[in-house]
Amino acid sequence: MPPQTSAPQDSRQVILVTGMSGAGKTTVLKAFEDLGFEALDNVPLYLLGRVVEADGDSDAGGTSATRPLAIGVDIRTRDFDAESLIAAVTGLSARATLSVKVLFVDCGDEELLARYTATRHRHPLAADRPVLDGVRLERQLLAPLLSAADVHLDTTGRTPYDVKDFLAQTFSANKEAHHRDMAVFVTSFSYRHGLPRDADLVFDVRFLRNPHYDPNLRPLTGQNEAVQRFIAEDPGFNDFMERLMGLLTPLVPRYAEEGKSYLTIAVGCTGGKHRSVFVAERLAAWLNQNLTRVHLTHRDMPETSEPNTPREGNGTTS
Repeated sequence: MPPQTSAPQDSRQVILVTGMSGAGKTTVLKAFEDLGFEALDNVPLYLLGRVVEADGDSDAGGTSATRPLAIGVDIRTRDFDAESLIAAVTGLSARATLSVKVLFVDCGDEELLARYTATRHRHPLAADRPVLDGVRLERQLLAPLLSAADVHLDTTGRTPYDVKDFLAQTFSANKEAHHRDMAVFVTSFSYRHGLPRDADLVFDVRFLRNPHYDPNLRPLTGQNEAVQRFIAEDPGFNDFMERLMGLLTPLVPRYAEEGKSYLTIAVGCTGGKHRSVFVAERLAAWLNQNLTRVHLTHRDMPETSEPNTPREGNGTTS
């Protein structure tokens, strides 16, 4: 996407929501509504210019022309294609009264397939073919948008609450209060379930000693003190953390200076339960000392794990 010039403080914030069918764009638009945005879905591209400049009700107290706006545009739209959307965004971004960003909502193919199977909905591009064929075709058609989008949101393994929290951290109707702050997302994950699609920086901690092989620690998580002590006693742990912090100390401010609105740091291990969780917790706590918008999630940590009480039983390898 071409770089945008600084818009006036009272310019209207416009978020164009696009991405894979079934990835959760409807959930995203509902979350934007809860955050104070006016949300519209399936708007034809030729009407975008009129929609973003249209005057609406001012009953809510304030000028609706500057109320933030989230618009869903995807393959269901009659005149949609990736290049046309890019051209439309370029035209809208040239307007001094608008501040336009594109949000691409994505999800792993396996989870997309599971969602369609669970709901028994047909994929828009696979009415008479397997769902996976439609997913693959859609990825091809949307490929140009991946590099053009301003923000990527991977909903794989995320709840609607996680999605709303991500949007709240990344976008803000109160631009004056947040335009100088870059949100930093730290997430642990399991390599068995694949890399987070929205990760900017990925660190592999599978070299650390593994609590899975201790029967007393196996059912616990990296949030447990005994597990944390076990991992911290690895001879290489302290040196790794010092070097990791030394690497990020100059990098994070440079990302902010570049104008990035959010940075996602992913920490992975085999099962996403022990080592990655502990390192992500430690990393988020360190970042939180100097940053105001640090958000921590554990994508693949089992919800049934008991974080503080040892028990007998088998668990997932971490």
